[in-house]
Amino acid sequence: MAAALPVIAAVLAVCASALAGLSQASALPPDLAARFYGFFLLQYPLFTFALIYALARIVAMAATGTASLPRRIAGALAGAALLLALGLYPTFGGLVLRAGFATGGMTFLTYQPMNAAFAIGAAASAFVFGSALAVSRILIGGGASAPSWGRRLAIGLFRCGTGFLALWFAFAVIGQAHPAGFGPWPRRAMSAGEAGMGMSLVLAAFLPHAILVWLALRDRSRRKKPDTLSVAD
Repeated sequence: MAAALPVIAAVLAVCASALAGLSQASALPPDLAARFYGFFLLQYPLFTFALIYALARIVAMAATGTASLPRRIAGALAGAALLLALGLYPTFGGLVLRAGFATGGMTFLTYQPMNAAFAIGAAASAFVFGSALAVSRILIGGGASAPSWGRRLAIGLFRCGTGFLALWFAFAVIGQAHPAGFGPWPRRAMSAGEAGMGMSLVLAAFLPHAILVWLALRDRSRRKKPDTLSVAD
């Protein structure tokens, strides 16, 4: 459940947004609207639900950690603050989407194919996004360690690598929301069909990462010493 709940939370958030009729017409304080609505939300609307996935993942890490309760609470709060700063400052998208957009754009300007530019941009966004999750894992503490430093390092590198690949896939999927037929949200409220498409894309995007988390948690249950850290844990 600790691995599945973040995916469920993100999918349900798409459903809730559709049922509530949320769109740019929804009333927000002017300062908040100016920071939230804009280019990156229009181009990458499903990143909204990627943030929800990550926040729920941080909560799940704190709930299943074995460190002291004060450390888990403080670590979760600090990790969530870091994630929101990277994802929303100075406006929606933050450094996460700006890193991908800038990297992909520069790649395209060097006469590389658009597909290559998109893939490299998705990788840059995934790296920043995954770094926030990895730092949150470190701050929360309470992972499980291998019996030796060599094995611990090997496991950590493997999980960081596979976690990055899973998030790279996730950002590639959510970056193709409009071409896949998701629709013009948030220019207007989602239709039922668009909500179904959004839920399917979010599920497909983050399911591989959730599976890696489940495998990491299953492995951790077999160990007794804390400290294994990874993007996917």
